[in-house]
Amino acid sequence: MKASDTKATLSFSNGGQNVELPIYKGTMGPDVIDIRKLYAQTGMFTYDPGFMSTASCESAITYIDGDKGELLYRGYPIEQLATNCDFLETCHLLLYGELPNEGEKAGFTKLVTNHTMVNEQMQFFLRGFRRDAHPMAIMTGLVGALSAFYHDSTDINNPKHREIAAIRLIAKMPTLVAMAYKYTIGQPYMYPKNNLSYAGNFLHMMFATPCEEYKVSPVLERALDRIFILHADHEQNASTSTVRLCGSSGTNPFAAIAAGVACLWGPAHGGANEAALNMLYDIQKAGGVDKIGEFIKQVKDKSSNVKLMGFGHRVYKNYDPRAKLMQETCKEVLGELGLENDPLFKLAMALEKIALEDEYFVSRKLYPNVDFYSGIVQRAIGIPVPLFTAIFALARTVGWIAQLNEMIGDPEYKIGRPRQLFEGSPKRDVQPIGKR
Repeated sequence: MKASDTKATLSFSNGGQNVELPIYKGTMGPDVIDIRKLYAQTGMFTYDPGFMSTASCESAITYIDGDKGELLYRGYPIEQLATNCDFLETCHLLLYGELPNEGEKAGFTKLVTNHTMVNEQMQFFLRGFRRDAHPMAIMTGLVGALSAFYHDSTDINNPKHREIAAIRLIAKMPTLVAMAYKYTIGQPYMYPKNNLSYAGNFLHMMFATPCEEYKVSPVLERALDRIFILHADHEQNASTSTVRLCGSSGTNPFAAIAAGVACLWGPAHGGANEAALNMLYDIQKAGGVDKIGEFIKQVKDKSSNVKLMGFGHRVYKNYDPRAKLMQETCKEVLGELGLENDPLFKLAMALEKIALEDEYFVSRKLYPNVDFYSGIVQRAIGIPVPLFTAIFALARTVGWIAQLNEMIGDPEYKIGRPRQLFEGSPKRDVQPIGKR
């Protein structure tokens, strides 16, 4: 963090003493005003609901330029990583700061592959859930339970423990998601296969049965790998901030990641691709492409409560770079499966075209985001809608771990403790029950 020569001066209209605040410059992005001593100097807090203007930490992992529609992992554009690298190379980059060479890639891949099995008792743990439980309810429990099965790597202050926990989480998440899916449909669990890729292994555990050989489609394997890359990290979003806040208390990595899973479950965050596909289903049921105009009219009507899901983003005020990549992948997958004339995809394309040309959406910069397309891709692959968010959690695990490790290694890290503007009752005395 580099201090700027200029400082910010906070002045008060009531004639109070001016306060000088340091300004720090990052590699890219807006400068930040350091307000850490503000309370000590003025007796006041800042007020920023939703942290719209607050940098909560110093980070060197992911950078987003929302105006340009740019996403960088450790400086590399997401477009280059999604085109030239696989997910485990991206994991290595996020965890260690650099893309691996051939030897490092082979070593890292072997390490992750050798940790994909989970303790056999996990099967008994799963049986405690109802068969119709939401996969994210199951995943929140399973990930938290990992600390009970792997308590030899739960010391968050031990770098070796953190590394072991990181590899275990990245390796075991696909196994847990596949187990949660198999459990809800009543099929036997499929064990991981060490001769398959990370994405190929996940497809096998999801869709193979003991009855016959399952052949992994290279197109679907690459599509899933790309989904994982595009969702691997996304700066200080709600779930990442949750993992950091949870980890700041010194809790174990499995508990911190379970907190991230719970946060991701929300429809405004990880559940957005599920919501986008459900929206398309609703339009399809109402009459398909012919009903888009009517649907758009309802979206514009503030009193209707109808929302356009899968469009717009809290950070991107331009086309989400991940959406363009996902759109390409969407066409590849539908072509591979012979679903080019899939009515839902045609409906999605028509909706995208109208939204990109309609002044109402253009002026509000409501471009399609990654959730808009990833839901269609996952549906085409055969992944059920309730499982979408669990796959998002699987992909985001590496980002959460990288952010958690960075926070713990930061000499300025403290337990998170936001302040508040209190608007409740002032101090008062308890009256005897007869006088209340």
